[in-house]
Amino acid sequence: MEKKKILLAVSGGIAAYKAAPVASKLYQSGYDVKVILTESAQKFITPLTFQTLTRQAVYTDTFEEKEPAVVSHIDIADWADLVLIAPATANVIGKLANGIADDMLSTTLLATKADVLIAPAMNVNMFNHPAVKKNMQTLAGFGWRFIEPNEGLLACGWIGKGRLAEPEELINAVHMYFKENREGQSLPLKGKNVMVTAGPTREELDPVRYFTNHSSGKMGYAIASAAKKLGADVTLVTGPTSLEVPSGVQVERVISAKEMFDKAISLYGEQDIVIKCAAVADYTPVTVHSNKFKKKNDTWTIELKKTDDILKELGERKEHQILVGFAAETENLEDYAKDKLVRKNLDMVVGNDVSKEGSGFGSDTNEIVMIKKDGSIRPLPILSKEQAANEILEEVMELMKR
Repeated sequence: MEKKKILLAVSGGIAAYKAAPVASKLYQSGYDVKVILTESAQKFITPLTFQTLTRQAVYTDTFEEKEPAVVSHIDIADWADLVLIAPATANVIGKLANGIADDMLSTTLLATKADVLIAPAMNVNMFNHPAVKKNMQTLAGFGWRFIEPNEGLLACGWIGKGRLAEPEELINAVHMYFKENREGQSLPLKGKNVMVTAGPTREELDPVRYFTNHSSGKMGYAIASAAKKLGADVTLVTGPTSLEVPSGVQVERVISAKEMFDKAISLYGEQDIVIKCAAVADYTPVTVHSNKFKKKNDTWTIELKKTDDILKELGERKEHQILVGFAAETENLEDYAKDKLVRKNLDMVVGNDVSKEGSGFGSDTNEIVMIKKDGSIRPLPILSKEQAANEILEEVMELMKR
């Protein structure tokens, strides 16, 4: 198997010393490793250390062209199969999120088409600052993955989240990346029928008005796309959205909660996996006016009735299917999600706090917690919705083994 090429980008924090064993272990594991050091990183660890460990020249200066035939930062940007930034300081995260390219690391990262793993390391207050959170959300929206920092005593004396992940964790993240993306990988969902519901519903009030919600459908569409890539036969039951249907996915378009209920029930028996991601209206108007309702009074009282509970009905009819629901909440997320898991006879519920920045309707990222029937709870950091979809399906495939 051809050696995979890792570009290790080291920025300037005390945790830079941990990058040395990472470079060494990656090299010993059979990877080709090249290293970029920022000017600040060189205050903590020298280029000679990495040159010795990787048997490769180390890059520190955008304008130092080691080979006249190529432009160095473009050449190594094209060379890399994967970029690992460890440690990633708040400064580097901010520059990359905003497209600033003023040194060797940032110019290279702006030019690369390789996937990127980012391992933040900084003071806990810096890590929790809104600007840093926003920048991380931006990078997650690019599809870049984060390796969560650990909690503990920090170099500054504070105790909290911000310690660079240990070298073993960083190396394992690289191994897992190539395991997930190996060429010719098997299709674990081949032969399985998967139904995903997505998007909002619209409950008509009159010919020009309706009730709806803020769901964009992005999460459900991402799950449908990911399931198709894993070999499944996918049916996407979608409310009104402006999204493009993923290639190879069969689409069933609906408008109202009643239409989605009827379609989901009619398709349910032939499914192996059902993931109900749609944000379905809980109530619909009792009276639907055939003509536009005219203004008459200062107030307008509208009587609503409950819609049919799709997920509850699917849970009651469940036979062989793996059934996954979503719990979009604004408070008491885990409590409400666990309650839904039990009441609706689910195998897993995916909870997200839609009031949190980067986790609400319409965003390109999501911060989720997955809770299974066996009581296990797996929270995830902010990820792109594509990455979150893959994580959800990984848990579904674990459920399939039981």
